[in-house]
Amino acid sequence: MAGTVFLAYDYPILGAFWTVFLLGMAVLWFALLFRVIVDIFRDDDLGGGGKTGWLLFVILLPFLGVFVYVVARGRNMGAREVAHAQARQEEFDSYVRSAAGTGTPEVEQLSRLAEMHDKGAISDREYQQAKEKVLH
Repeated sequence: MAGTVFLAYDYPILGAFWTVFLLGMAVLWFALLFRVIVDIFRDDDLGGGGKTGWLLFVILLPFLGVFVYVVARGRNMGAREVAHAQARQEEFDSYVRSAAGTGTPEVEQLSRLAEMHDKGAISDREYQQAKEKVLH
């Protein structure tokens, strides 16, 4: 067996710490870079030229571009994120309401029939007939 064999003790603990630290910083850097790019596209206040300029600045000079973007426009990044999340939640809620059928005439008629049946205003047979009529 010719050659050198590298064992775990050949890599000092400080070197391992430094590697993990740099890897973590790289992950954080890419997370920030992508968040800035998403914010550029999501911002409705910027026009096409502004979005293009910021995007080119961030892509061509990433460290300087992200730093300048965060300093210049970072204050409202959180507000835009919250507004986007609220809009998505409202869209989801309206979809669920429409899919569940709340507010449709059939649902309202069935709820009135059930209420009348519970009060004893109509009999079981009348309730079943009226319910079948509404559903068909």
